[in-house]
Formats: sequence, structure tokens, C-alpha cells
Amino acid sequence: MLKEGGIYPAVIEGYASGGEGVARIEGIAVFVRGALRGERADVFIEHIGHSAAWGRVERLRLPSPARVEPDCPYFGRCGGCQLRHMAYAEELEAKRRRVEDALRRIGGADLPVSVIHGAEHTLRYRNKVQFPVAQGAVGYYQGGTHRVVDIADCLLQPGADTLYRAAFKGWMERFRIPAYDERTGKGLVRHLFLRTNAAGEALCCVVANGKKLPHEGELAEALRAAAPGLAGVVLSVNTRKTNVILGEEYHTLWGRDWLEEELCGHVFRLSVPSFFQVNREQTQVLYRRALDFAALTGGETVVELYCGIGTISLTLAERAGRVIGVEVVPLAVADARENARRGGLEDKARFECGDAAVLASRLEREGVRPDVVVVDPPRKGLAPGVAETIARMAPARVVYVSCDPATLARDVKRLAALSYAPARAEAVDLFPRTTHVETVCRLDRTP
Repeated sequence: MLKEGGIYPAVIEGYASGGEGVARIEGIAVFVRGALRGERADVFIEHIGHSAAWGRVERLRLPSPARVEPDCPYFGRCGGCQLRHMAYAEELEAKRRRVEDALRRIGGADLPVSVIHGAEHTLRYRNKVQFPVAQGAVGYYQGGTHRVVDIADCLLQPGADTLYRAAFKGWMERFRIPAYDERTGKGLVRHLFLRTNAAGEALCCVVANGKKLPHEGELAEALRAAAPGLAGVVLSVNTRKTNVILGEEYHTLWGRDWLEEELCGHVFRLSVPSFFQVNREQTQVLYRRALDFAALTGGETVVELYCGIGTISLTLAERAGRVIGVEVVPLAVADARENARRGGLEDKARFECGDAAVLASRLEREGVRPDVVVVDPPRKGLAPGVAETIARMAPARVVYVSCDPATLARDVKRLAALSYAPARAEAVDLFPRTTHVETVCRLDRTP
């Protein structure tokens, strides 16, 4: 009988979605922090739930050849990375299997994930970071908590972000700026948001529980002195008691409130709330795979739902007859329209602002009959009714770009019931050293 506090011998058979090793001990699935596939270990049982248990390695008896020494002093305390104890080849295989297993178990699709596209660079790849702020700490949350670990440098972020963070923290300490306390709703500064581009420019946004910052001029001076390339400083007002990071009101404190970034041969304008993948190099791999899966010949009508600032839409527009992009965030739609104009594609790419399900239904009523529908939804997957609306539009192909294997698999099952059979799937690693993985899946309409 498995007991909390007990220590049991185990063989690690695979991985859970959170990166834990998985073992079966006395017939119960146990998720083991820090364990790798194939290892033999004595496991300390920390908690027993209704259908599984959780534990940690008490003693490693047979280590995996894929085990490596973590290269970050914060690993294990910071919740940002989960896989720094694992060789990168093992990480890629774990992610590929995770997608394949989800499609089979949740989606009912016996579809091999034929390849995972690994990253050439696994360090300093993030072009956007969001530091939670607590009194005396600017860093990242400890895994599974909202306790902020004060992190001087992160191996996933550009070196300039390290300098901006230090300058920002120094400004808070110098002027005794109070941090927001999510338990009480009191305090001012909630997050520090940094976005960088390939040209070395940076956009800094302070998320605050108020409409004004004290000593705004001194903050801009400190950030400008920290590193070259600062393009602007923006205030995001968020006075709600919520876990949502950004507010809906923005004020430019210094410089400009946007950056430009080149992707797949197009130049995109990014404002603070605009969605843009955090790994530029791997995003280009992801979008080229999506373009290949769409199999365009030059005359097709394409509808993209959840189009953001138009990154995928404008890539598709190069080979399609016309593209209609749908996005709910007004600022992102404005950016998408400007990006199309600047790229000379405004005659081929049209962007509409609104809920994906509502606008997809409206396009259907307008008689839009796309040849291909592309979706790139948030982590929660397709909104209710979207799969049914896609099926009524009757495109020949659906290309699904996903950041969550479980919701992808759920939606694949929904679409399969609507006569769309999964045909191909490939994974792309946009987030090395973390458990996150992107997938491109093509579904073909069946008779």
C-alpha cells in the first residue's frame, strides 16, 4: 500500500506533460520531479491523489545517460525552466512523444508525429519577458506558486534584458516604489514587460495598479543608461484583481510604443499587447511548415482565425489569392492592417476584428467559401462553435497551429467527427529547456 512519506524503488518509464518522470509503484502512476526516462531511483512519496501520486528522487540508483548538470543556479527554484537537467536530444524526443501520445489518447488519432524541429540556439532566445514584481524582488515565479524569485540573470532572455531589469529594480529601490500585493490589492508595480527585436531595440512596459508612476522621468533615464537601443517606455494600467498581466489602457512615457521585427521576409509592427512568438528563429520554421501544410497554388481563398498581428496571414498571402484574418484584439488588428499595407499586401490580406466564432459565422453567412482554414488559437484551443463553423465553410484543408498538445488533440477529435481527418503532424521546439512545444497539424476533408 503506497503511503505518503514512504520511500519506494522505481523505474522511470516516461514523462508527464509537466516534465516529471513517470513510474508505476504498486500499480499507481507516480509523477517524479527531476527523474529521467530509464532511470532507477528510490522515490519519496510527497502526495497521493485520487488517481495518481507525486514524489521526488530520494536516491538515484541508475542515472540516465541523458542526465546533465543544470547550467542555471536558479534551476529548481525558478519555475521558468523544467528541463535543464536533461540533454537536449532527450528533451526533443520527450516533446515529440508528448504530442504523439496526446493525439492518440485524447484525439483518437493514430497519427505519427514524424519529426520535431529542434532549435539551433537554446540560450537567450526569448524576445519577450514578463517579470512579476514583489517587494525586493524582480524575477520569475517559483514553480507552482506566486512567490517571486529574485533573478539577476536568466539564460533564456537577452543580455540587454538583464541590464534593463537591474536598472528598473534600482529605480524601485531608490525611490521606494511599492510593489503590488495580489493578496491585498494594494501597492503599485505589478510587472515589468520587455520586448526586444533582432535589431537590438527594446520596448519597456511597466504594468501598474494605477494611472501614473512617480519619478517617470528618472525611470526613463535609468533604462536609457542601462543599455543602448531602448525604443520606448510605456505604462500599462491594470487596476483589476486578476492574474491577467497587461491592462487595457496604455500611456507612452518616453519614446515610442512599438517595435518592428522582420519575420519570413515581412516587417511587422509590434505594440505591447500584440501577440508575437517569443522565439524568432523557430517561429520562421513553424510558419514555413504551416505554409507547406496549406499546399497553396496561388488562387486559393484562405481564412485565418486567431490571426494576431497577421504574421501567418501575410506569409500565406504570398501564395494565396486572398487571405482573411480574424482577431479579437483591436490593437493587434490595427497592427495587422498596417503590416499588410507596409508589405504591399493590403489588396490580398483583409483583417477583421471580433470573436473568432462570431466572425467565422458572419463570413459563412457572407458566402465566404475558403479553400483552406488556418487556426492558431490560444492555449485553451478553439472556442465553442468554431469547429462546427469551419465544417460548414467546407474548406478542403484545415491547418491547425497549436501551443498545447492536449487541446489540439481535443479539437482534432471534434473536427474528425465533422469529416476532417488528421493527415500530418510535426512538432517545432520554440521553447527549449521548458516543457512547452508547438505543433502543426493538417486535417483533410473527407467525403
